[in-house]
Amino acid sequence: MHKYDQMTPNERLAAFMTGKPMDRILAMPVVCSMSGLALGMTHKEKRSSALNEARAQIACYERFGNDLTIVEYGLHGVGAALGSEMSDPEDSVPAIMKYALDDLNNVDQLDMSKLELKNDKAFQLHLEAAGIIMDKIGNEVPTGVLISGPFTAAASIYKTENLLRATRKNPEKLHQLIKFCNDALKIICREFIKAGVLILLCDPIASGTILNKKQYQEFVLPYTIELMKDIHDAKGMVCYHICGDTTAIVEDMVKSGCDMMSIDNRVDLTYTKEVVGDKVPILGNVDPVEVLILGNTNDVDLAVKNCIQKAYDSPCGYILASGCDLSGAVPLENIDQFMASARKYGKWPIDPKNFK
Repeated sequence: MHKYDQMTPNERLAAFMTGKPMDRILAMPVVCSMSGLALGMTHKEKRSSALNEARAQIACYERFGNDLTIVEYGLHGVGAALGSEMSDPEDSVPAIMKYALDDLNNVDQLDMSKLELKNDKAFQLHLEAAGIIMDKIGNEVPTGVLISGPFTAAASIYKTENLLRATRKNPEKLHQLIKFCNDALKIICREFIKAGVLILLCDPIASGTILNKKQYQEFVLPYTIELMKDIHDAKGMVCYHICGDTTAIVEDMVKSGCDMMSIDNRVDLTYTKEVVGDKVPILGNVDPVEVLILGNTNDVDLAVKNCIQKAYDSPCGYILASGCDLSGAVPLENIDQFMASARKYGKWPIDPKNFK
């Protein structure tokens, strides 16, 4: 437990879920991509082994006292397992260089067995990392896995521009591809749930800056509803996040059946609270780039205060979080400040006078 806290994250989350008092607001900066910085590792070093991935998350928790550790199956995990070729940069997230599927009409040739745990070394690595984290600090803090939603999984197999074109030109085959991805995600999520890991479902290619509301309702929501049901049938808990401006679809996102909903900094917290705050807990949404990466500690303090002020009274509860995963050269002192400000403004019971 962090020296400035009176409860462990597990105790705090249990209190949050049951409506009981907490020492402070839950605070979850998404320290996933950048976690190696806490040990002076490059991203390549961090992703090179299960032990390194776990050590990086443990180091973040020991320094910041954040309320969630995160392993990274990632947004490209499905595509990489099926043969999409990835770059191997030293200090950034790998990108897709060549896609596993060139022609959408060949979707029948995709091999689901490649995505099974026994055949996917990257899957094995991340699950092993989760086990190491939970063995070491699982008595104090929950662990989640960052994993793609069905539409983004499809975009890790078939080039995004072509995927978007297919929503008009070849919707039947596109539905077949998304269904394949959804069935794969069910298999993958069940393995993490079996290990006691929370599901952090992220579907950035389904963003409102890419898809319109009608496309989301046709190509994303039905599959996400199905996936959420499968996660719940397996006794899992899921937080749902879509990057970018999702203002037009926040109500649809809740229809997915998610347990919690995370929003990007492009979406207003007050609006989200008013529209869906009585349906699910909401997470968000300190700007990960302009504030946490490029800003200073004063910027972080103000952003945290503004977020808590807007959403602390959300009917189903509010969790302070960054608007998205933190990648790149994040100043660690900014994450220190994120947590310090959470403890200052989010001290329980929250007093609006603290915002002045």
